Amino acid sequence: MSQDILINWSPQETRVAVVEQGAVQEVHLERTLERGLVGNIYLGKVSRVLPGMQSAFIDIGLDRAAFLHVADLMPNIAAKHATPRLPVVAAPAASAEPVPAMPANGAPKVLTPNPVLPIERQIFEGQALMVQVLKDPIGTKGARLTAQISIAGRLLVFLPQDNHIGVSQKIPPAQREALRQRLVRLTATADGSPAGGFILRTNAEDATDEELVDDTAYLRKTWLRIKEAATRQPSATLLHEDLNLMQRVLRDLVSAETQSIRIDSREQHGLLTGFAQEFMPDTVAKLQHYSGERPIFDLFNIDEDIVRALSRRVDLKSGGYLVIDQTEALTTVDVNTGGFVGARNFDDTVFRTNLEAAQAIARQLRLRNLGGIVIVDFIDMVRDDHREAVLTEFRKQLARDRVKTMIGGFSQLGLVEMTRKRTRESLAHMLSEPCEACAGRGVVKTARSVCYDILREILREARAFNPREFRVVGSPKVVELFLDEERAHLAGLSDFIGKPISLQSESSMTQEQYDIVLL
Repeated sequence: MSQDILINWSPQETRVAVVEQGAVQEVHLERTLERGLVGNIYLGKVSRVLPGMQSAFIDIGLDRAAFLHVADLMPNIAAKHATPRLPVVAAPAASAEPVPAMPANGAPKVLTPNPVLPIERQIFEGQALMVQVLKDPIGTKGARLTAQISIAGRLLVFLPQDNHIGVSQKIPPAQREALRQRLVRLTATADGSPAGGFILRTNAEDATDEELVDDTAYLRKTWLRIKEAATRQPSATLLHEDLNLMQRVLRDLVSAETQSIRIDSREQHGLLTGFAQEFMPDTVAKLQHYSGERPIFDLFNIDEDIVRALSRRVDLKSGGYLVIDQTEALTTVDVNTGGFVGARNFDDTVFRTNLEAAQAIARQLRLRNLGGIVIVDFIDMVRDDHREAVLTEFRKQLARDRVKTMIGGFSQLGLVEMTRKRTRESLAHMLSEPCEACAGRGVVKTARSVCYDILREILREARAFNPREFRVVGSPKVVELFLDEERAHLAGLSDFIGKPISLQSESSMTQEQYDIVLL
């Protein structure tokens, strides 16, 4: 499937759109003042260890402490990479890092440590620890960390604390072993022993030995620079920052299906070309400077798609529609026939609507960058072959997603449950914030409900205090209701407490806000 990548650059923001078959499939944003943290490496300080959760909070210099689970902590890694400025102790012998033992035949043997050693026996509060960000802070949650460092290059991913040599699962199985043996040979040190682990990326399938050796040298040099910085810098310090969005586009998004990469800034086009010539020469020919009169995102109406991606409702071409609701725990998608009545019978109408919805849902997950648990409520289908066909189409569309997804079948309630890996904020969270009027609930109390809340509050205050007068300050709609339909109730309360009640309209207040002033 042909793919085009459009890059819209401005000093404050970079926007990237991935277009497939004339329709935008993915949108990536990076703001100068809000750059993502995934891939960054920090020298953190353990601020709190939680044995009950087998996790720890790590101070890496952000507003909120980051989260580290014991499964993401390599044994004895803290002692190896701690700075002398903070106390560091070696973990107990049972937690020692795998040590290569060289028997007589010269074949390396790895001694496996105890994998269930509790976190409180591996790290302690105040300890310095080198960590890498796995997930950006999302909502009220801090960043997710790992102590298992990995550094991505153009062709390889370097695992400096591991000796594992692996190959991308997307490469055909028949070629993996030969590529692995080749990578073992190219990455071995002068004495033949491994010096860190490597994973061959998908785009390195046809790479030459020289290209792989160059990428290996670059990654090892980067790691040495990070280790050197760790010995000089204080805790809660950034040691290594991942590439910016445009550079990550070349590293992660460009494939053999990419036809062009168009960028609307001449200066950034030059910088990106220089970066590509040094690290990704195959992509240079695809880079183009867009100098048209129309904004680059107008070529495929991308701004309109972004606006629609912030809406709950997604209209289908057939007349049906989706309703997408994103919550803290999960995302729900409801499929409706809407105005689509079909041409044959009801079963055929439902099937065709669900089939179109399966394609639209997969696209919306990518476009909105929705992660976590997703529950899809397709319209009920009676025939098993229809259900299987919809599920097959859904899996086919999800297979195009770069982000890992897992999908089950139809449950007993007719729901499809799936998960999509979440590594950064969704598009809605990046572009919007909770409504001030409803605090994100989506609804507000009616003006009449607020009026009755005020009446009860006045009665409560009258029993506790003895002011000369009560003054109600509220939104125009609430005050207007008091002056009209609720006038009798307000006058009755005034007579009951024996105090005058005056009204004051305040346009800056939301419908639920009010003040009762005692004069």
